[in-house]
Amino acid sequence: MRGEAPEPRRLSRALSFLDGSGVPEEALHLVLGYVDDPRDREAASLACRRWHRIDALTRKHVTVPFCYAVSPARLLARFPHLESLAVKGKPRAAMFGLIPDDWGAYARPWVAELAAPLECLKALHLRRMVVTDDDLEALVRARGHMLQELKLDKCSGFSTDALRLVARSCSRSLRTLFLEECSITDNGTEWLHDLAANNPVLVTLNFYLTYLRVVPADLELLARNCKSLISLKISDCDLSDLIGFFQIATSLEEFAGAEISEQGEFTKYADVKLPSKLCSFGLTFMGTNEMHIIFPFSAVLKKLDLQYTFLTTEDHCQLIAKCPNLLVLAVRNVIGDRGLGIVADTCKKLQRLRIERGDDDPGMQEEEGGVSQVGLTAVAVGCRELENIAAYVSDITNGALESIGTFCKNLYDFRIVLLDKQERITDLPLDNGVRALLRGCTKLRRFALYLRPGGLSDLGLSYIGQHSGTIQYMLLGNLGETDGGLISFAAGCRNLLKLELRSCCFSERALALAMLQMPSLRSADGRWAALY
Repeated sequence: MRGEAPEPRRLSRALSFLDGSGVPEEALHLVLGYVDDPRDREAASLACRRWHRIDALTRKHVTVPFCYAVSPARLLARFPHLESLAVKGKPRAAMFGLIPDDWGAYARPWVAELAAPLECLKALHLRRMVVTDDDLEALVRARGHMLQELKLDKCSGFSTDALRLVARSCSRSLRTLFLEECSITDNGTEWLHDLAANNPVLVTLNFYLTYLRVVPADLELLARNCKSLISLKISDCDLSDLIGFFQIATSLEEFAGAEISEQGEFTKYADVKLPSKLCSFGLTFMGTNEMHIIFPFSAVLKKLDLQYTFLTTEDHCQLIAKCPNLLVLAVRNVIGDRGLGIVADTCKKLQRLRIERGDDDPGMQEEEGGVSQVGLTAVAVGCRELENIAAYVSDITNGALESIGTFCKNLYDFRIVLLDKQERITDLPLDNGVRALLRGCTKLRRFALYLRPGGLSDLGLSYIGQHSGTIQYMLLGNLGETDGGLISFAAGCRNLLKLELRSCCFSERALALAMLQMPSLRSADGRWAALY
């Protein structure tokens, strides 16, 4: 009956489930094995000591968001059976030259203390860290026989000698080798030859934007020996030199990195036949005269990267009009509002859109005013499956942001940088537009807004705090008017994990008070004035 105390047997059964004592050990292991989200894992580990211990024994992957946040020894004691580990080093400001070279983020402690003891480790991902040849030697000596995935993302400090050792020591297990945007000392191409000759199971090879030399014959050998290769992103190489590789790599689905040179005979590209399964494509150089090479297979493309091409606004319009199945598109702002109109009309399945600034590079000047609220509104209305938008814009209005909030219900990552080229912006502050966007896009996890003074008032900052319930990462630049705006913003950010502030007017006292109001915050960075 209502108000009566529960029967002792029922109460005992409920309590035994809550503390885990009534659940068999094997069952808990199996249940937690299906829990992948780190926040769910964390919540489960806090239920009781038993669940905490089983979480430690069954956790397969951990991401360390900052290499100095925890010691390798502490991580090993907590999670002794990790199969996958990701460690992030320098802040993203390092990408803009705002971090000195000797800042730190050395990989040595992590490799020296974890490579051998973590007997189940199969995958290692290091981001913006200093990795030496000795570090890689220690890693492959301890884990080379079972290492399946090695990702060195924007790292520095090592040479191709270490890569050659990786190629030889991990020949029967390595499936992913990722080196994109790493600073690597090139001591020869033997590493690529050894990888091609010895590894039959490689699925992904990426040394994009590394300036490492490429020998086409080695790529042909790789394709011949490794039938599982589906993704290849390389440094600069003339596309005509890869004719043989493309003929052999019949399973290839993603390719990026080659260039089409304007020098010499253009007829040498007539024999280029791309693999039939290829659906992701990007070149490091391509102009108007070479664009037609993509036309025959443009209809099957799902991902297209035009960031490093020298195409005009009209070129973008012609090419994108032939790509109705795109899911991912990366361009420069030379695409203009007219090009985004074509995207809106053609690419109804588009999920990710990235628009980088192009006016810093000769020959990539924006046309017709660049990207503004006109193009963004068109994309919001026409591409309603969008999940990710990152764009440099010349102008923006509240109405455009409201359109994104109204139509892009799947959006989980939104980043906008307002360039300072135009003296007058149509519609500032953007308080109401930002509120409408956050109200409409309820799945947002990452949010970046870099405007100019006057772009968002204290009221707008408070709106961000009120409607940021699902956002875990946020970057704010040139926003707000007073310390009161920051305090109002912080009062609403209950789930924010990481906050970056750029060129804002807040005092150190206000920053400290704001940090205390955000209970979930784990990382705050307000020292540099960098873009995202």
